[in-house]
Amino acid sequence: MDGENVINTLKKKLRIDFSKNTKLTFYLRGLWLVYAPRVLFYNFEQQYNALSDKKKAYVDDRIGYYNKLDKIFQPPEDAKTISEFKKQQSRKTYFYDLYEYLRHFPSKNKITYLFGDITYVPEAPTIVKSRPIGGDNQNSILLKLNKVRHFIFVNDNVPFKDKKGMLVWRGKVHQSHRKAFFDNFFDHPLCNIGQTNNKANDHFRWQKGKLSLKEMSQYKFILAIEGKDVASNLKWVMSSNSLAMMVKPTYETWFMEGRLVPNHHYVLLKDDYSDLEEKINFYAKHVDEAEAIINNAHAYVKPFKNNHFEGLISYGVLKKYYDFTEE
Repeated sequence: MDGENVINTLKKKLRIDFSKNTKLTFYLRGLWLVYAPRVLFYNFEQQYNALSDKKKAYVDDRIGYYNKLDKIFQPPEDAKTISEFKKQQSRKTYFYDLYEYLRHFPSKNKITYLFGDITYVPEAPTIVKSRPIGGDNQNSILLKLNKVRHFIFVNDNVPFKDKKGMLVWRGKVHQSHRKAFFDNFFDHPLCNIGQTNNKANDHFRWQKGKLSLKEMSQYKFILAIEGKDVASNLKWVMSSNSLAMMVKPTYETWFMEGRLVPNHHYVLLKDDYSDLEEKINFYAKHVDEAEAIINNAHAYVKPFKNNHFEGLISYGVLKKYYDFTEE
């Protein structure tokens, strides 16, 4: 029995209705992954070898995107063995997401990682959640980290044409580019935007109550704006029947934001948002064009919901990391 089945059994026995990404579910599963014997888990090598050539090509392509290593490297002095990593006291979401796949490799293997919002390229090959798009970023090896927060999808049954013809957004407003957007559009009649930070700040007038994903999904247009790194709402927005609107992204995660095509997967906005009103009015009137982008977004999101392939790819990223690690 794997971790997912254990959690499902607990849900039924305890009669608890956990939503898909509740922290309690996540940590129960994480503890199971740490302490359960390895023999109870998938053999990823066998799973990969059983794939058709077409599916292998898909898996290999994504592994190559996340892990661009092409030469042998020596782990830095501060690299930890997997055994040392397992013993650390601070076990939060990043720990469990990484250990889920580390546990399939020899405990003496070394690993270098950085947790959190990483916006630079490390000097040595390092497992990260996020990295800059483009350039020489091969030392930033992407893994699906903090997925309980970032990989949320919605089931949206409201057609685009039946939604409110406005742009919506809620979130924290700390970074200068978010403040600039609020300076220009907080009072705009086509925008329902609000900050949800602590009220004790210099921009109290921007404060608004939080909205649920369902409530935000009632709007035709949802802003995706980068924070410290990526726009964390982009995944669920692209799974909805609303249009994601954003400037060209500068950072990427496991979601491969660098592969998103402007005006195909999302509505591209100018860096200064000067065309926001024009784009809202255009797609409000041209429903067919809007729905075409939404359908493309749904197609892009779909593979990320396939836990079997997500697991194979995650394992493959680490396997390639160790294939290029000097022993």
